Amino acid sequence: MAAVIDRPSLWHRLRPVLLGFDLPLALVVLVMAGIGLVTMYSVGYDHGTRFVDHGRNMVLAAVLMFGVSQVPPQRLQAMAVPLYSLGVALLMATALFGVTKKGATRWLHLGIDIQPSEIMKLAMPLMLAWWFQKREGQLRLLDFVIAGALLLVPVALVTKQPDLGTAILVLSAGLYVMFFAGLSWKLIVPVLVLGAVGITAIVLSGDALCQDGVNWHVLREYQRQR
Repeated sequence: MAAVIDRPSLWHRLRPVLLGFDLPLALVVLVMAGIGLVTMYSVGYDHGTRFVDHGRNMVLAAVLMFGVSQVPPQRLQAMAVPLYSLGVALLMATALFGVTKKGATRWLHLGIDIQPSEIMKLAMPLMLAWWFQKREGQLRLLDFVIAGALLLVPVALVTKQPDLGTAILVLSAGLYVMFFAGLSWKLIVPVLVLGAVGITAIVLSGDALCQDGVNWHVLREYQRQR
């Protein structure tokens, strides 16, 4: 009888796990994902399996997100270098032996087809966070140069596939880490100004740049039409 009374409730067993979970952030992510799911359904008029499959994948992703949130930061830090090295190695293997689909060599066949660039979405910020934590208290300009090189290697490999969208995501993730690590505004502002000027020039010259016969080495036809 005493053993039954002293047995901890389900809440007491889950409480230590939930205490470290960022519920507001999780709710924001789930709301945004839900909006995306509804938008996909409304614009695609999809009453078949695609909507259901996407919803199932969202549930699996939410479970995975919760699981990853329980991993101690020290363990994530220990995974940074191996995961980054594995991602770069797989990207190089993709460039050499990758499977080409719809004009892009993004997949690597290892029993099943995998897309190594997806690994870098997680590995890149982890790697840069590990690097800056290692150099904490003694950061110099050279440390940011090295971080930039670590960032540009996978970005260049992904761009070459070509997968411009994923390359931009990986680049953005890395730049955010560098910014929060203390990258000077004196270096950030010129890049932002240059990017704004370049985008403005492209928009103003869009008709001429997208004419037939104009050769783009990075953008595909459907990207030009956008």
